[in-house]
Amino acid sequence: MAVFAGYVATLVALVAADMVWLGTMAERLYRPTLGDILASNVNLPAAIVFYLIFPVGLMIFAVTPALRSGSLATASLNGALLGFFAYATYDLTNQATLRNWTTQLTIVDIAWGIVLGALAASAGYGAASRVGG
Repeated sequence: MAVFAGYVATLVALVAADMVWLGTMAERLYRPTLGDILASNVNLPAAIVFYLIFPVGLMIFAVTPALRSGSLATASLNGALLGFFAYATYDLTNQATLRNWTTQLTIVDIAWGIVLGALAASAGYGAASRVGG
């Protein structure tokens, strides 16, 4: 039950925070930078798959080790690291292959991945540890 609670909390925190981020930054950062390569509508199936998969990674690499050590700091740090590596992979690949992708966008988006990973993993740890992790 703790794993399920952790996953749900990680998922909810991830989606909620990312919706706030994208709602705030899409028109300020992404659309002006990416212009014509940005889709006019979100590919919902792809987005759903991402939002279901990324919390699994956070559970495996951040929340579970944190539950073993009894440390919120472990969840936060490991979540931040996974966010860094996942977003760096995405952003640097885009910067290498997409003409509109900028260094500024790469830096800002990787920073967001770090914050998002730490936040979502911390939420997952909090829920799982309360349920009995």
